[in-house]
Amino acid sequence: MATGRKGSTSKGGNVRFPDYEDAMGSPVHREDKAKDSAIPALPEPDGNFLVKVGFLRSLHRYEIVFTLPEVPVLGKDVCSLPSSSSPTPRPLLKVNRVTPTPEGGVKVTCEYTTHQEGVLQEELTLVSRGKRDQRLQVRLQARVMDRHHGTPMLLEGVRCLGAEKEKRK
Repeated sequence: MATGRKGSTSKGGNVRFPDYEDAMGSPVHREDKAKDSAIPALPEPDGNFLVKVGFLRSLHRYEIVFTLPEVPVLGKDVCSLPSSSSPTPRPLLKVNRVTPTPEGGVKVTCEYTTHQEGVLQEELTLVSRGKRDQRLQVRLQARVMDRHHGTPMLLEGVRCLGAEKEKRK
């Protein structure tokens, strides 16, 4: 008859939990975590903006809400022009609402339908209602992954509205 110990044996290792002060300086704890999850609107050298919305899934519809800082050229009364860059009869990027913010910028709410994988860019044009010749181009950039390769963590301001039907070939 074999005599042996049943159960697990400990190797004598200790587990140390860091104090709260140690966690603050740790590379894992970030005070600016809220900033990292918001949609960045990056100014470009030509005065336009690049808005990075992060990872999205192919063949899905998203509501995207982002804020642009104050642009003195446009003024306070801003609207969007219809997208003429879309070759399809149904545009992939549709602006639903442009509202002023208390800080002087504008909050843009749009709907984006992803149609293929890769790094995709769509453009929208904001104009001043009073001065139609003053324009601001906003490029929306998304990294779109295949619909069968997991679920992306969406940035704050991006909301999935649902899946689109896959077109049969």
